[in-house]
Amino acid sequence: MVSLVNRWKSLPRTQKTLINLLAWGVLIAAYFIWQYSQMPGAMLYVHNQTDRPIFSYFVNDNWGGNATANGGGGATCCWRIDGKTLKVDWIKSRTGEQARQGIKKETLSIEIPNPPRQRSDRYLHVHFFPGDQVRLTWSANLETPYENLKEAPPVSANKDQEAKAQ
Repeated sequence: MVSLVNRWKSLPRTQKTLINLLAWGVLIAAYFIWQYSQMPGAMLYVHNQTDRPIFSYFVNDNWGGNATANGGGGATCCWRIDGKTLKVDWIKSRTGEQARQGIKKETLSIEIPNPPRQRSDRYLHVHFFPGDQVRLTWSANLETPYENLKEAPPVSANKDQEAKAQ
């Protein structure tokens, strides 16, 4: 160690400066390479095509908000959404008329394969369809390819194991 210090001290000032610049350059380049390899955060955007409101939903424990029945929805930001599978939990609420009919709130959960994602994709669209079917898709904007059940291959929640009447 002492010989390295002595050798460093014996170097001309210009060589020391170049070595320092090179070391800092390597560290900064490594940081930017690492940063670029990470997927950016995502917004969750909900689409509810059911006749029941979604009181609240979560994707991998990241809160996505709520949605009115038959299309209402919104977005929450900014979450780290990654993994081969995504866990979607949601609470099905009820309208006033549904409450008078005796329909109960339900909590459901499902694990779905994470759809392919490009680096430019900023929105994870979470679609709720009748029959407790859920479909996910990534996009770079608010447009989504799944506006109806015919376009979206369904993935259903297992009510026997996951649903809990409240």
